[in-house]
Amino acid sequence: MTSTARAVGQGRCVPLLLMESRFRRRTLMLVSTGTAVLFVGTACGNSATFVGAPDLEELDSAAQITLTPENETEDAPVTTELEVSVEDGELTTLTLTSADGETVEGDWRADGSTWVPAEPLSYETTYTARAVALDKHEIPAESETSFTTMASPGNRMGASLWNSSEYEYGNAMPIMIDFPRDYSVPEDKRDDVERRLFVESDPPQMGAWHWFSGNHLEYRPKEFWVPGSVVKVRLGLGGLPLGDGLYGMQDISGTIHISSTTRHIEADNATKQLTATENGEVVKTAPISLGKDSTPSYSGTMIVMERLAETVFDTTAACGGKVEGDDCYRTDIQWAERLTWSGQFIHSAPWSVGDQGTRNVSHGCVNVAPDDAEWIYNFTRLGDPVVVKGTGVELPYGDGFTAYDMSWEEFLEGSYLPAPDAEDDGDEESGNDD
Repeated sequence: MTSTARAVGQGRCVPLLLMESRFRRRTLMLVSTGTAVLFVGTACGNSATFVGAPDLEELDSAAQITLTPENETEDAPVTTELEVSVEDGELTTLTLTSADGETVEGDWRADGSTWVPAEPLSYETTYTARAVALDKHEIPAESETSFTTMASPGNRMGASLWNSSEYEYGNAMPIMIDFPRDYSVPEDKRDDVERRLFVESDPPQMGAWHWFSGNHLEYRPKEFWVPGSVVKVRLGLGGLPLGDGLYGMQDISGTIHISSTTRHIEADNATKQLTATENGEVVKTAPISLGKDSTPSYSGTMIVMERLAETVFDTTAACGGKVEGDDCYRTDIQWAERLTWSGQFIHSAPWSVGDQGTRNVSHGCVNVAPDDAEWIYNFTRLGDPVVVKGTGVELPYGDGFTAYDMSWEEFLEGSYLPAPDAEDDGDEESGNDD
């Protein structure tokens, strides 16, 4: 489309092409409503002046912005997140600043539902959120909301991340969180807790949380961790209302590394053999003895919880502290890997070498010869999976790190949030969102 304008100093008219992009669209809109438009410039097109150009900031935008929290909200939790909805437009800018003008860092949840500050907001502080959106003509609209956070509560409660930051684990290690043993998070608050638990993995892997009790929950990806994964965790619980008048003590962050080498162990009751694989290749087999009929070994997918070069097995508490009979003993043990809280291990058992590979005589542990036990001890790491098969007795729920002893569907039943999107293999952030 062209328009005719007077070229000053040349005494003739030349066609001048209207500006492209949004300036062209707004010019066309103004012409259609009868507004006069005049170009003044040189005939050679070296310069032109647009006389009567509209001030874009004075035009009404069709975009409508809604910001939450509502303006002048008082006593907002320091875990407050910003919600923004835009009708007839697209959000381009969102900022959050404190009363002294300091900009708050943060980012969107992967599903775009809320904008999350990178750390808890300060208590008794006023914040202002400002959003800018453009309508289909790229005319801007702006909205602001201010809110003030609550005073610091005196009744705050801590939580802990079981995993050690910067430590390297095997690829079956769950992420585990504990609240104090004498406290149970109310069920109507558990979804809020999950939303504030942020997990970001590289490479991205779909995962979820599972509450094993009111004070213990675990996170795992659908499959074992991809070898070499780096997992960043943030427990964003500082200032979060937890029910019963309690609030989270503080945020906790950590970075967990998953070994690039996969090491798995399988103990098969049918063959009385242990098989160790590394990156899918068999690297060792060894004869074993599992639990006898009166004290059977559990079958299931367990995880190496603890590694002990030396320890003492002491069961005398049930016998008044006395060593007597077959079940009350105090024995020095070498090269042990804990598999359950109830006390099943892989360990050196020189006394049962003659039975290993042929019959079961242990109190539930996986007995191996001393040299084999030392090799296994040096081979395994915390977080390596150990599968025991064919004993006829299932591993009890929660007896050890049992996250992978459940199917993915069973594991999801322990979450208080919707299941993650099966088509989204991105990072999970705060309860299956990312």
